[in-house]
Amino acid sequence: MAVALGLLGIGTVTAQNERNMAKIYDFKALNNKGVEVDFKDYEGKVLLIVNTASKCGFTPQYDGLEALYQKYKDKGLVVIGFPCDQFAHQEPGSNEEIAEFCRLNHGVTFPLMAKIEVNGDNAHPIYKYLRDAAKGTFGNAIKWNFTKFLISRDGTKIERFAPTATPASIDPKIAALL
Repeated sequence: MAVALGLLGIGTVTAQNERNMAKIYDFKALNNKGVEVDFKDYEGKVLLIVNTASKCGFTPQYDGLEALYQKYKDKGLVVIGFPCDQFAHQEPGSNEEIAEFCRLNHGVTFPLMAKIEVNGDNAHPIYKYLRDAAKGTFGNAIKWNFTKFLISRDGTKIERFAPTATPASIDPKIAALL
């Protein structure tokens, strides 16, 4: 079963093996305008956190992410994009350029954070937490752009999806958490 889940791009952590870990709500990050966002403000929401890039083969997933956000935002879903330039220099722009690209080309209205690193010594603490919490069959590192983390309303269940998992393929899992 673990191999099959790995091939589908799914990794999960539950409250039982997360007891001693921090919660997603313990973190803060800068949004793309440089304003600090306290993730405690997202408590009680279903979160879909994605490392994004504007010049990637998976960039069209912005459309699907926005569609999910529009479909479920009034029911408690928040999609959060974390631009990252660690994979083949596919996110070279400034925070302002990234936001404009996303808005103009994909109609993105979900929150975009400041560009971060997701791997290595300079990885953002949120990504260190997410990588550890849901490594499952993936190991610890983020392998590419558009890796997705789906987090339950109470923060006790975190599911990881590979970049190849389309936003539409995650829709039933989001609906079940809402």
